[in-house]
Amino acid sequence: MPKLKSRRVDALLEDVLGCRWSFSVLRAVANGVHRPGALERHIEGISAKVLADRLRAFTRAGIFERTAHAEIPPRVEYRLSEFGRRFLRVTREIEKLQAELDAAKDAAQSV
Repeated sequence: MPKLKSRRVDALLEDVLGCRWSFSVLRAVANGVHRPGALERHIEGISAKVLADRLRAFTRAGIFERTAHAEIPPRVEYRLSEFGRRFLRVTREIEKLQAELDAAKDAAQSV
């Protein structure tokens, strides 16, 4: 895992997940979409600027590992780091919690 500044979890979550596109980028990389151009095509509606920002944020946080291949034209790939795989498990639990909250809200509204 890359050496990172010590950060509070709340600051990490705010920085990394504070954008509506973060979960989409995280899921796409976790599902095997590794190159920026492929990510941009895969995630409908995301701009190149926002994608680049999210990739930088995830890399800075140690969630993604960035590999630049010495080729012409240049090729860059992003993959989940070990920390990123652990972080992904946490985000999946958050998504499950949200689904439970949504179901409870729907049930309460239908009464």
